[in-house]
Amino acid sequence: MDPGAATTNEGAGPTSFDVIVIGAGLSGIAAGHYLQTLCPGLSYVILEGRQAIGGTWDLFRYPGVRSDSDMSTLGYSFRPWQSDASFAPGPAIREYVAETAREEGIDRHIRFGHRCEAAEWDSTQARWTVSCNAGESGALHLTCRFLFFCSGYYDYEQGHQPDWPGRDAFAGRIVHPQHWPADLDCANRQVVIIGSGATAVTLVPELAAKAAHVTLLQRSPSYIVALPGRDRIGAALRRVLPRKLSYRLVRWKNILLAAAFFQYSRRWPERARALLLEAAQKLLGPTFDVDRHLSPSYNPWDQRLCIAPDADIFNALRAGKASIVTDTVERFMPGGIRLASGAELPADIVVSATGLTLKLMGGAQIRVDGRPVDGSQLLVYRGVMYSGVPNLAVATGYTNASWTLKCELAARYVCRLINHMQARGFDACVPVADADALASTQPMLNLSSGYVQRAVGMLPRQGARPPWRMYQNYLRDLLSLRFSPLGDGVLRFSKRRERLPE
Repeated sequence: MDPGAATTNEGAGPTSFDVIVIGAGLSGIAAGHYLQTLCPGLSYVILEGRQAIGGTWDLFRYPGVRSDSDMSTLGYSFRPWQSDASFAPGPAIREYVAETAREEGIDRHIRFGHRCEAAEWDSTQARWTVSCNAGESGALHLTCRFLFFCSGYYDYEQGHQPDWPGRDAFAGRIVHPQHWPADLDCANRQVVIIGSGATAVTLVPELAAKAAHVTLLQRSPSYIVALPGRDRIGAALRRVLPRKLSYRLVRWKNILLAAAFFQYSRRWPERARALLLEAAQKLLGPTFDVDRHLSPSYNPWDQRLCIAPDADIFNALRAGKASIVTDTVERFMPGGIRLASGAELPADIVVSATGLTLKLMGGAQIRVDGRPVDGSQLLVYRGVMYSGVPNLAVATGYTNASWTLKCELAARYVCRLINHMQARGFDACVPVADADALASTQPMLNLSSGYVQRAVGMLPRQGARPPWRMYQNYLRDLLSLRFSPLGDGVLRFSKRRERLPE
């Protein structure tokens, strides 16, 4: 790789870089930080399709939007989260990411309004050509030695929206949380939220504070866990220890506690289920039907758990400001929803919290030496790279822990890999899956959640053994991505004059 290489079109800025990062959200800014600190001689640019920093936290503007991971792990390891609040509102997270970019000068490397639409690898040049839509500036082509996707794995343009019978006859408004209308007023209205995931659980207590009543209509329940909104141990440590040390201790405390409960749930799922349901029953009182409304058919962590800071949704349910109905939609009517059971729910506003639509690498079309890449035929290497695709990495966060934990590991690994290549004069690297790895594969994301199951056919897969296994385990990944040998025989390196392995 050529340190600092950057060519320029007059008036258009540089068009050739060592590294192109796609996305300026949590993981994209982390990538910028590590590229600057661990690969200081290299040039990089961050392409962001929107007009602001923040990714998810800039897109989602629905009432009460907040983290569902604690901020000591959702925050960056290199920039302590300052508040004692365990869970933060969306605007605070967005500002935290933007401040990090400003303070480190990462924002000067961002090109806003540049949506990556395609990328093509040329083995003879050992370069990617990235084609992006730059809005009024039209199509733009940039080149790089290494391409790093930090764009998440869902569609920013639209969420999942079922086509319910009779919805056009509904006299009220139907909104999706991914595109919340700024003028929507829920005060003194009958609100029905359809869904049972983290977004629905967040919306219920927030809307219940103003609405006449909020009904959570769910086809099947999710596990909901009440956690303190303030980390008292963290607050005590911050009072007596230096800021960075206390932050590091709180971060590791939360990493280990979350990992321990995940492993407990996997080993003894019935015990974990009993603990969760017993806690919910205590919060809601003996008359609430926990078995019907809060007892899923799956085991804990077969889908992501929903978090209720300071038991907010439980408080709204117990106060009578909200209720849960477990049933399915038969059809919409002018004044509400008729259910399969025959019951009717009056509604002025229906919130369709029905999930996300997944999109691999932001929907960009990827080609290697003229051949289109089929995402469903790829195998994930160490949870960061894809089989047969050279000089490309993808930041994908955990499903059972904070997104940022895995994305920081991925960014550090990319930097370690680039430095290794540069020190040894290599121009390209590609993970090569042998017949044994391809013989036994499974979905990349082992979740039964609807948004994952709807996308199984287009997502990459994982193998049965390392380095093709995608673990949801920070400690395993820490050892793998920080300390594993790069010359493992699976990751093949080559120079520009050589032909990449088929």
